[in-house]
Amino acid sequence: MTYRVCFVCTGNICRSPMAESVFRARVAEAGLDGLVEVDSAGTDGWHEGDGADPRTVTVLRENGYEAGHAARRFDPAWFARLDLVIALDSGHRRALRRLAPTERDADKVRLLRSYDPAAGDDLDVPDPYYGGAEGFDECLEMVEAASTGLLAAVREQVEGQAA
Repeated sequence: MTYRVCFVCTGNICRSPMAESVFRARVAEAGLDGLVEVDSAGTDGWHEGDGADPRTVTVLRENGYEAGHAARRFDPAWFARLDLVIALDSGHRRALRRLAPTERDADKVRLLRSYDPAAGDDLDVPDPYYGGAEGFDECLEMVEAASTGLLAAVREQVEGQAA
């Protein structure tokens, strides 16, 4: 059975496609690519069909990640097929929990940085859109740091399903 993870930010052109790309690479490195499906979406549809922000594409490629992407809006019907919905900040988490059809679906929503023990109390990945390239580098560092813990949690769930 496939375990499905969806990363969600605002427009699905900066943070969530970055997280999707990094986590997809982690899943492949762990040998779980046949067992874990990774995608992303936005809480809003402003950029539907657009590629990732060019600064996201640049930072991903410079760090050895795939960067192909088309933005889309999160559909509440997806909760039925998703195992985990990863919000990039607390505003996204609130929006997604409101969209959730059931309490069980709302419980699928988690903050990405909650998987990074070094994050402390600041669990938001800041939106780099209105800043310079350094914001995208900082975003990538946060995403990479949290992806290690997220992979461990997903691996535990996948191995639990196989047992």
